[in-house]
Amino acid sequence: MTKDLYAVLGLERNASIDDIKKAYRRLSKELHPDRQKGNKETEKRFKEVNEAYEILSDAKKKESYDRFGYDARSSGFHGSPFEGFSAEGFGGLGDIFEQFFGGGKRTGSQARGEDHEVQVQISFKESAEGIEKPITFARTVSCEECGGTGGQREAQMISCEKCGGTGQVRRATPSFFGEILERVLCEGCRGSGRVPNRLCTHCRGEGHVRVSQEEKVHIPAGIADGQTIRIQGKGDVGFRGGSPGDLFVTVRVLNDKRFTRDGNDVRSTVHVPLITALLGGECPIDTVQDTATLKIPAGTQSHQLFRLRGKGMPVVGTSRYGDHYATVVVDIPTKLSRREQELIEEWQSLA
Repeated sequence: MTKDLYAVLGLERNASIDDIKKAYRRLSKELHPDRQKGNKETEKRFKEVNEAYEILSDAKKKESYDRFGYDARSSGFHGSPFEGFSAEGFGGLGDIFEQFFGGGKRTGSQARGEDHEVQVQISFKESAEGIEKPITFARTVSCEECGGTGGQREAQMISCEKCGGTGQVRRATPSFFGEILERVLCEGCRGSGRVPNRLCTHCRGEGHVRVSQEEKVHIPAGIADGQTIRIQGKGDVGFRGGSPGDLFVTVRVLNDKRFTRDGNDVRSTVHVPLITALLGGECPIDTVQDTATLKIPAGTQSHQLFRLRGKGMPVVGTSRYGDHYATVVVDIPTKLSRREQELIEEWQSLA
């Protein structure tokens, strides 16, 4: 279980620095090795008291312990225990750490806006050719009446009553091991510690309003079903100058009766007349790019597979294309003319 340094000194977590000093003086006298010679348990307790006082009597170490707990001691209690961790390539993960733990140079007065996700449907043909698709979505934007401050134009910023201007409040969470106390961002001021004394009547003190917005999304040729396009800065507005969130557009490609997709390749079925399959010839075939000509060699069998190089899907971001695979289905006529039947019977006798 995580060590509670306040409990080591017999104190509550809201103890003042004077309370900490008094508790330390009293316990260090009671547990001093000179007074408890040979008592291993007392020596252990004395070391714990000294460790607790060393951390809680130092303002920076105490603040870090209050935020992150005893297990963060490996970071030396300087700054955030996430120092040295790179959030690059993880989208807004670094912003989340900074927003809630005050890492780096950011303060609780700023918060990144929420991201949003929408879906857009396109046809198989549109996925092969690319398209600009209009979408409508809801997002928050800065309130024009108050300029995002949440207060009326003549309002003054005062200390938040909910957190006493600290930007954080204590929250008790019940658990298997008992009640866990933690510091969380104050909802009243969103971590800034200050609020306007007269709220904006248009946004009711939020600093932002929700609007319906239309945006044209460029969908590149070759995009596959389920892939997502990120549009930076089109999510919710940030709080007090924080960066806006992003909009994530998930593309849904409708099925096509003629084609199926296999990676960047396309597959389809082509029907070939019996005489063409027997003697060879050419057959038109639709691809995602155009109508191509498929050469059919003599003696082609049903379900035989042919490849048309470069006639598949565009590879996004390149000048390359996948291939088109065509499965032949030989059409057997169900009705024959008298002459056709005579010729086939003659052929049968020769065979």
